[in-house]
Amino acid sequence: MMPQKAMVLAAGLGLRMRPITDHTPKPLVSVAGRTMLDRVLDHLVEAGVEDAVVNVHHLPDAVRAHLDRRAEGPRITISDETPQLLETGGGVKQALPLLGADPFFVINADIVWLNGARPALARLAEAWNPVEMDALLLFKRTSDAHGYDGPGDFFLDPNGVPRRRGEKQVAPYVFAGVQILSPAAMTDTPDGAWSLNVVFNRLLEQGRLRAIAHDGPWFHVGTPDAIAPTEEKIRAEQAGEELEERAE
Repeated sequence: MMPQKAMVLAAGLGLRMRPITDHTPKPLVSVAGRTMLDRVLDHLVEAGVEDAVVNVHHLPDAVRAHLDRRAEGPRITISDETPQLLETGGGVKQALPLLGADPFFVINADIVWLNGARPALARLAEAWNPVEMDALLLFKRTSDAHGYDGPGDFFLDPNGVPRRRGEKQVAPYVFAGVQILSPAAMTDTPDGAWSLNVVFNRLLEQGRLRAIAHDGPWFHVGTPDAIAPTEEKIRAEQAGEELEERAE
C-alpha cells in the first residue's frame, strides 16, 4: 500500500541553524547542491506520491516562492501556520482535511537521507499493516546516524514493536523523521500546538505503533557547522555508489 498523499513538515523556526535561518527557512538550506525540502519532495516523486501538503510558518513567502519554481511533482498544497506555529501534531491535525481518509506519509523537511538497498518509502509502504498499526515509524541506528550524538529515542524488538528509552537509559535507535500515519491516529487529539509524541505515546499504550530500521545513510543537520561534514559524507556515499554501478 503506497500512500498517495504526504504531509511535509516545513514550518519550524530552525533556531539552532541561526544565523542562516534569520534569512532562509531551514528546509531551504542547501546540502550538497539540493535543498532539504527538495530532497524530501524528490523521495516522494520517486515513490509515486501524487500530492503533498507543506506547512509554512517561518519566512513562509520564501517557501511558497521556492515551491512555485519547482518543476517536478508532487502537486503541492500549502497549510498556512503563520498565525500560530502548531508544532508537529497540531500541524498534521490542521492539514487533515487536505490529506484524505487513507494513510499518508509524514516527513520532516529538515532531514536528509539516502536510500539503502531499496527506497525507504517503499519499505515503509510494504511494512504497513492497518490491522496491527496506526503509525509506522522509520528509525535509524544511533551508531551510524551521521551528526547525531544524543541518547537515542527507542528500543525495537524483532517484531517491529518499539519501546521508549527510560530517563537514564541509552537507546539504540533515533526516530528518523519519516513515518506513515493513519487518520485514525489523530482521533480525539488536542487543538492548537502539540507534538506528535502525544500520538506516539498513546499508540504505544494501545500496541498500535510499529517501526522499521532505515538501512541507508541518514544525516542530522542541526547547526551550520554540520553542513560541510554532511556534504562531504553525501558526496563520498554517492561516489561509492557510482563505483559499484560501474563495477556491475
